[in-house]
Amino acid sequence: MQMQFLIEHTWDSSPVNHDPIRIVFSPGQRGIKIKVFGPFFNDPAGPAAPPGQPFPGLWDYEVVESFFLDSSSENYLEVELCPHGQHLILLLSGVRQAFLQQLPMVYNATITGNRWTGEALLPWSYFPPNIDKMNSYAIHGSGEERTYEALYPIPKEETVDSQKPNFHSLEYFQDFNLQSIMEEGWVQPESDLWKGRP
Repeated sequence: MQMQFLIEHTWDSSPVNHDPIRIVFSPGQRGIKIKVFGPFFNDPAGPAAPPGQPFPGLWDYEVVESFFLDSSSENYLEVELCPHGQHLILLLSGVRQAFLQQLPMVYNATITGNRWTGEALLPWSYFPPNIDKMNSYAIHGSGEERTYEALYPIPKEETVDSQKPNFHSLEYFQDFNLQSIMEEGWVQPESDLWKGRP
């Protein structure tokens, strides 16, 4: 079964001024398939790295990100996908506390005119146990035009002047479980990468 999400707001709850980024999760071979469809801004220029490879600091480029959280432990998985074909995976235990990153992943992206699509296969071993929350984001633009968008943004009335976007505001993530993508009775495989984490 697939689940589809549209990123229709900036991080602070203003409507986006373009066709929204669409993200689709569906069952994959030993993992979850993530597909991204959206406008291609070509700003900033792509990273100087081959497509299909992990790229540190990918969040400084044009990128779509999805976070999968176990809210009881603050263990979470961050996945970043770039229209130019690079990707970045971080496993975090505690807010911004990455203990593994630049893991390999099968990922392909295609740019066609002013649109792009990306498709990734995210292995089960990257997911912490007990995922119950999720959020997704999109970033593009340079300098003053840098734009940060969120599937579940911070409500306007909770923002303050000069506040900066923070994608690790876990309290704004919304309910999500992997079973809703897989069939009923599916059990998440255990992961050695997360063993010993609180």
